Amino acid sequence: MRRLIPACVVLFFVLLLCGPAALALDVDIGHAPVEVYFSPNNGATDAIVREIDRARSEILVQAYSFTSAPIAKALLKAHRRGVKVQAILDKSQKTQKYSSASFLTNSGIPTYIDDKHAIAHNKIILIDRAVVITGSFNFTKAAEEKNAENLLIIRSKELSRPYLENWQRHRDHFA
Repeated sequence: MRRLIPACVVLFFVLLLCGPAALALDVDIGHAPVEVYFSPNNGATDAIVREIDRARSEILVQAYSFTSAPIAKALLKAHRRGVKVQAILDKSQKTQKYSSASFLTNSGIPTYIDDKHAIAHNKIILIDRAVVITGSFNFTKAAEEKNAENLLIIRSKELSRPYLENWQRHRDHFA
């Protein structure tokens, strides 16, 4: 006697065995210099401020939590010296009484709230399309002084490209 296998069981195994491939990007960064910082108290905030101070043309920020006064002040200083600065922040920044979102906006820095996602959890700063700052490190005082976090500063135009494309996709939520 022949037994028929229910279509849902067949579909399950097809999806299991032939499901969608990961959408990882293959980026060759060669021998790009990388700086690594761990917190607490390993100088990640100072390193971010140093990189912002070196910026010549553009700084693009994506941040989940952003309350660091030194980083906000460095962005304002860059903006005042003619560097194009823009930020995309998580919607939680909108509900804080006076957040970095308010500070940046009131300083004339275009600041956008990413409310399309449950959490906009990116922690990225792109500088001059050549430096990528990323990691678990939130741009907060607690990240520097209390939390166990990591920060990478990667000097790579190749790596900056997909991060820039991702930044622009999130920015386009507001267009």
